[in-house]
Amino acid sequence: MSCKKLLKAFLASMMLFLSLFSLAQDKVVSGKVTDANGAGVAGVNVTVKGTSTGTQTGTDGAYRLSVPGSANVLEFSSIGYATQEVSIDARTTVDVQMSINNASLGEVVVIAYGTRRRGDLTGSVTSVSSKDFQKGNIASSEQLLQGKVAGLQVTTGGGSAGGGSRIRIRGNASLNASNDPLIVIDGVPVESNGLPGSANLLNTINTDDIESISVLKDASATALYGSRASNGVIIITSKKGARGKMKFNFNTQLSLSTLPKKVEVLSGNQVRDIVTQQAALTGNNTFKNLLGDANTDWQDQIFQNAFGTNNNISASGMLGNMPFRASLGYLKQDGILKTNNFNRYSASLNLSPRYFNDHLSVNFAVKASHTANRFADEGAVGSAATFDPTKPVYDKGTHTVNFGGYYEWRQANDSAVALANRNPLALLEQRDNRSKVNRIIGNISLDYKLHFFPDLHVLVNLGMDNMKGQGDDLFDSLSATNYLYHGRMSHYEQKKQNYLVDVGLAYSKEIKSIRTKIDAKVMHSYQDFITNVSNFASFSRRGTGPNDTIPGSVPVFLTDKPQYRLESYFGTVNLSIADNYLLTASLRRDASSKFSADNRVGYFPAFAAAWKIKNALFENSNVLTDLKLRAGWGVTGQQDGIGYYTYLPRYSQSTPTAQYQFGNSFYYFLRPAPYDKDLKWETTKTTNLGLDFAFLRNRISGTVDVYEKKTEDLLSSIPVAPGSNFDIAITTNVGNLKSRGVEFTINTIPVQTSKLTWSLGFNYTYQKFEITNLLKQNDPSFSGIPVSGISGGTGNNIGKHVVGYSPYSFFVYKQVYDQASGKPIEGLYEDMNRDGSVNDQDRYLYKKPAADMLLGFNTELTYDKWTLGITGHGTFGNYLYNNYFSNGGVLRAIQDPINVIRNGSVNYLASGFNNNQYLSDYYLENASFFRLDNINIGYNFGQVFSKKANLRLMANVQNAFVITKYKGLDPESASDAGVDNNIYPRPRIFSIGANLDF
Repeated sequence: MSCKKLLKAFLASMMLFLSLFSLAQDKVVSGKVTDANGAGVAGVNVTVKGTSTGTQTGTDGAYRLSVPGSANVLEFSSIGYATQEVSIDARTTVDVQMSINNASLGEVVVIAYGTRRRGDLTGSVTSVSSKDFQKGNIASSEQLLQGKVAGLQVTTGGGSAGGGSRIRIRGNASLNASNDPLIVIDGVPVESNGLPGSANLLNTINTDDIESISVLKDASATALYGSRASNGVIIITSKKGARGKMKFNFNTQLSLSTLPKKVEVLSGNQVRDIVTQQAALTGNNTFKNLLGDANTDWQDQIFQNAFGTNNNISASGMLGNMPFRASLGYLKQDGILKTNNFNRYSASLNLSPRYFNDHLSVNFAVKASHTANRFADEGAVGSAATFDPTKPVYDKGTHTVNFGGYYEWRQANDSAVALANRNPLALLEQRDNRSKVNRIIGNISLDYKLHFFPDLHVLVNLGMDNMKGQGDDLFDSLSATNYLYHGRMSHYEQKKQNYLVDVGLAYSKEIKSIRTKIDAKVMHSYQDFITNVSNFASFSRRGTGPNDTIPGSVPVFLTDKPQYRLESYFGTVNLSIADNYLLTASLRRDASSKFSADNRVGYFPAFAAAWKIKNALFENSNVLTDLKLRAGWGVTGQQDGIGYYTYLPRYSQSTPTAQYQFGNSFYYFLRPAPYDKDLKWETTKTTNLGLDFAFLRNRISGTVDVYEKKTEDLLSSIPVAPGSNFDIAITTNVGNLKSRGVEFTINTIPVQTSKLTWSLGFNYTYQKFEITNLLKQNDPSFSGIPVSGISGGTGNNIGKHVVGYSPYSFFVYKQVYDQASGKPIEGLYEDMNRDGSVNDQDRYLYKKPAADMLLGFNTELTYDKWTLGITGHGTFGNYLYNNYFSNGGVLRAIQDPINVIRNGSVNYLASGFNNNQYLSDYYLENASFFRLDNINIGYNFGQVFSKKANLRLMANVQNAFVITKYKGLDPESASDAGVDNNIYPRPRIFSIGANLDF
């Protein structure tokens, strides 16, 4: 053999050897696939070009793949994104950012039991990420969404520290059952009812730990939660760790809360003038002789400027090969009402490792919190508006009965006047109501992609939510409220446990040749809710002042352990055809222990479809970025708000004041409770039609939704026939309710340059509600159900549920006015039926509490390193009954017949009423408003500390101003009934803060 041939043979052998060697040297390549916003993209196919070797990204966009040593190119592909080929070279980590190749929005949105790209959604879902949350001093997570989502109302119940909110998604779907949405925290559905010691369970979640909040509105989006989804679903998702080097964040905030507005009351001089004038007219000096010489502003006495602070530190990155995020937080918030404060200590940990070459994805999330509250006696707010301003705060006289030095109305024997209102400051300072709440909520979810069948995944989700609330409510032995009992002490405790087990299978397959993808899921879910209730007896306190104590321990008076369970099977199928057509179908079977065996099971189906018009008709358009038509229908249920055992015959022990006497002994008796053995699910059928659009590369984008909801078999409380030996009402299924509306959202970027960016967002909702049935059998004499109780008088109701009208419509007399002065004529109402007399038959339905329109607004201006943001929200077409005016705007309120003087509202000067006219439409007021929620400004200093950290400073003003015609304290009411009874005022909050990334 020639040397040339030997050389060729040697070279060929070497090439073969090197080839075999390289094949033997397969290497593992990992990385993360993200969208343009940096969010992980799930379900992306990652293949080694020219081979069948491949994998898919997990829910966080991460992947891990064994690559033959001879290969150097990875191919990344997914429907809706441009396919990318990336060279590996010598790297072991390859991160890729996907770009959208059509109108689909690539952002990943958290939905029921999973995630989907926004462009593939068929239901009405709005997701708000942390960068778009409300800014400022916010203790409770639902308030991050205020004004941000069309069809969503978040109304704080007042200004109390750590206080909660009324949350409504597309209004009310029920009359007597709960109208609160289902809250899901990191895959764990939680109970919506409260816990003793907590004013608001959502304040146990640190808002700094939240990554995004999804609001699911229509049945096609919510039906996978079945029996609990009629009022919509809110999904809270925590921040997770990401691959890469360790990162730390510290942010701090200092705040000052102030009282923006006081209730308009009479001054001390005005009260003296009114009483003196009345004495001159009547010749009776009884009340004139009761006048004092002070000019006390009682609201100044009970309110304060309140300070707060919020501090959080977090670390995220990799622990070995495990992404993690850990955080600690401390929040302190004082209320503007003296003696009110809220403290929260929180910690969270999130781990998201992957095993077996990324076949097993694990996510572990746990959050723990300890909250400490001191609740102020909010009765002081009403007392400050009504206590005699001619009296001093402190009593300097000599008395046989000492009320701790506070001025109180006294009888001849020096004891307190039983029916008089109490000194507002004493109500606060002589009561110490403190509580502690501990909560731990977490879950571990497993996603195992079968080695022998990688399109099939086994899913497991184990969750728990354990919380305990306890507290002590102490009344000073010198307080006039409990003086005869030497004060009072009461202790309360309650523990709630919620355990969840979800097990299922998920199948996903993409057929690239026809641009079609199918994914399906079937699951079994079991959830157990246990409440441990300890009822303690109240005890008199034996002592002489603030340090009063009760010797010995407080025994448990009664314990109870209510419990209910929910077992469910559900499945869903999603089909994407040619990246143009989307089909979704789901069915959930729920069985709840709240209903009898005959009615325990409910079925909740849903269907939805979408057409990507842009892809089908305008694929090459440079102006139109997205256009998608959606349609959906589904059935959801309701079981909250009815108790655990309402379908069972039950007996309750009588109170200590209701006992039988036999000889010298007293005995309790058992009283039967009303029940309906045929009680069943309340169901809501929802139809939704939506259009998503975007222009000019998302410079203009938005959504329009039209919906109709029909609720049947309402869980209603109806009167029981007299003499039935039951309570006055029974919970049963009767009645129907219909609501419909239009939602419109638009987000724009009018200006975008290298230094200046201006974004502008707006959402609008029109809604209408109507009761369509209230009876099981036709009754011509039935006129409706009285609702909306008011303070003042005995058993007065200002509202009524009536077929054909909105729930809680006001039922009032039509006030007659003097034509010359324009003032209302006391006690004179229109004879509506013209029968010659004015009685209850002349009351008419007039206005309603529910708003016709909701509005949300936000804008942000960024110039160089400066940002300026403004947000606001409002409602229109809603009315309030001003119960403070109807109570305090009369002479009788000032000159109380029990021979005490009270303060009155300035409304008395306008009406001149001597006696209360509770049912007059004179007290109904238009409560439409627009509130500027937040003005925030920030400056990014950039890199500091030798370029080891990034610093940003910000300042905020919350509740900047309100525009309204309403004459009361605040037009924004958290009452479904629309009755204004002087809420704890919402503060105006000024805050400054700093954010440090390092």
